[in-house]
Parts: sequence; C-alpha cells; structure tokens
Amino acid sequence: MPSRNRHVIAVVVLVPLLAALALWAFAWPASRIAPRDLPLGVAGPPAAAAQVEKQLERHEGAFEIHRYADEAAARSAIEDRSVYGAVVVTQQGPELLTASAAGPAVAQFLQQAVERQAAAGGAQVRTVDVVPTPASDPRGAALSAAVLPLALAGIAAGAVVTLLGLRGVRAAFALLGASALVGVAAAGIAHSWLGALGGDWWAEAGVLALSTLAVGGAVAGLAALVGPAGTGIAAAVVMLIGNPFSGATSAPQMLPEPAGAIGQWLPPGAGTTLLRSVSSFDGAAATGPALTLTWWAVLGLGAVLLGSSLRPRKTGGEPAAGQREISAVA
Repeated sequence: MPSRNRHVIAVVVLVPLLAALALWAFAWPASRIAPRDLPLGVAGPPAAAAQVEKQLERHEGAFEIHRYADEAAARSAIEDRSVYGAVVVTQQGPELLTASAAGPAVAQFLQQAVERQAAAGGAQVRTVDVVPTPASDPRGAALSAAVLPLALAGIAAGAVVTLLGLRGVRAAFALLGASALVGVAAAGIAHSWLGALGGDWWAEAGVLALSTLAVGGAVAGLAALVGPAGTGIAAAVVMLIGNPFSGATSAPQMLPEPAGAIGQWLPPGAGTTLLRSVSSFDGAAATGPALTLTWWAVLGLGAVLLGSSLRPRKTGGEPAAGQREISAVA
C-alpha cells in the first residue's frame, strides 16, 4: 500500500479515536458528579449528633462522617481541610458550616442535601460559610478556569524547549525560568487584577510556577528520553486525563472512582488542590499536593538531564543523517 494511502487511513481512523477519547475523558466525570466518601463533620450533644449521623448514613457511600465535640472543633477541622463542612446540632436547630473556598459546588451540594433532610423533619437550617470564596469571585470560576491555561503553558514550555533543541542544563534552566515567569504573570492576573485569590501573593505565584514546571518538565523530559513522540504522549496525559480528572470544578471526592484519585496524582489536580490550600486556608493540607508537584518537576528535570547524557550531541565532524544519505546517493 502506498505511503500516502496509509497516511490517509491513519488520519481517518486516528482523529475520530482521539475525539472519542477526549469526549469520554471530559464528559464521563462531568456527568457522574456525586459525593463519594465526602468528608463531613457532625458536632453537638452525643445523642443528637448520633441521630444526625444516622440520617446522613442513609445516603449510602456519600459521606465519610467525622465526629466533633462542638462547633469550635468542627470549624477548626474545616479550616484545616479535614472536612468540607459540618452539621452542628444547636439548641436553635441544625446549623451547617461550609467552606465555599474548598469548592463552591461542594458547598452548594451540602446546603441542598442538609436543608432537604432538615425540611423532612420540619426544621430550618442556618448555613454559615466558614471559609468563603473571595468577594470578587464568589463562584470560584477563575481558580477553576486557571487549570487549563497553566497546563497549556507547561506543555508549551516543554514543547518549545524540545523544538529548539535545548538540552541538559540549558533546557532545565529554560524550563525553570519560563515557569517562574508564568507563575508571576498568573498571580498578577488572578490575585492582583481579578481578586480571585486571597492568600500570600508570592506563595500563590510559587504554586502556579511549580504547577507549570511539573507539566513542562514531564513534556520535555519524556521527549528527551524517547524522542519527539514523548511530547505528544505527555501532553495527551495532561490534557485528556489530568485536566478532566483534576476536580477543579467540584472536588476529587465528587468524581467517579478512580478518576478522583488519579487526578490528584497528576499536576493539574495537585496544582488545583495546592492553590486552594495556599490561597484560602493558610497552607492547610498543602504537603501532599506540594510533594506531588515537586515529584513531577524533579523527575521531569532529571529526565531532561538524563536524556542529554544518553543521547550526546553529534560532534562537528560527524555529518548529519540527511547529509549521509545525500552523500550515499551521490
């Protein structure tokens, strides 16, 4: 079969397959959003708290219940990111504590679920947002929207480094410099201009830079080890798995398994979780995602350096492959 015909067949077959894969990757988790062992606190007198817990357990598999002695302990758990919210039994009736900064969609779901449950018993629920989203971005849309641009920036950095033929230490420094500038620019837009982030400016810039470096390092590192195909493979993993499985629009516990768990092991998901912790929770529960991003960045840069040593640059006296072929024909 002529090579041109094979190319036509490849395009006809591969493009629909890629489209189907992309549609599945984005539509499947989005259409199956529901709580799955979502950490939720219950506080109040033991007897009353036990009754609330029993009612919540009717939602089989939805909540992972944590018991707290009083409202203060429940608030502390929310601020530490141990739970997404808490139901507190008071003399005035049930009270729901939420943290929209941890995910507006989760806070909204908890409010609807608890209010519906209380209404069945003829009670009204008072809702308190313990850690709210910034006033300039009440829906948390800017933070969720930042996942894709950061992923694209990382892919672009890794691809450009590869296309320019940068190797070894030069490639590593290029990735570090580009990622640092992306972090500064992104913090300037999201924090200073849009007001969508409310934490320490430099800490947020560092998170954004590390998220970019984790992706860029993976793209350039895999390309350095296996060749140009590595760029496409790493980019596909980030875009078709990391981005839709990140839980940026909800929470990892709201995604179908194993999407939620996988997403937190990839840069987009870990970056989103870390940025939320740094921007709204004073760095609470930041260790896990920070280590994940660092792991990706270090492995990526290590692969860049390793690839350079395994595939040494040709010396000036050795003709390139194309030149050898021309000489042979001549």
